[in-house]
Amino acid sequence: MAEKILVNASYGTDDVERATVPWVVASAAAASDNETVIFLTAQSVHLVKKGGADGVQGKGYPAIADLIDATVENGGKIWVCPACASANGITADDLIEGASLVGAVGTIGFLTDGARTIM
Repeated sequence: MAEKILVNASYGTDDVERATVPWVVASAAAASDNETVIFLTAQSVHLVKKGGADGVQGKGYPAIADLIDATVENGGKIWVCPACASANGITADDLIEGASLVGAVGTIGFLTDGARTIM
């Protein structure tokens, strides 16, 4: 039975290894036919700016851009914290296709509707 999975991410290019792991988990969850959301906060919001993940790859890991693509292609959703985006000068128009601004109310709603949290 498919589950609802919420993956939390907060790192960006400030720590590429820590930035990559949530995307590995989110892409695997989406590929396993789970209803998957990755919720981006803090520095991770930079990765879903247009071009923001280009060339970002930790040693021994897939490129983050490839993991983002795999997550979206398998039906995963990318939710960006609006306050975090604003604090980093990012608007909805700056985001890649498949990413949207969703705040605390939407995230809490997903959790109270049975989502499990990872990370």
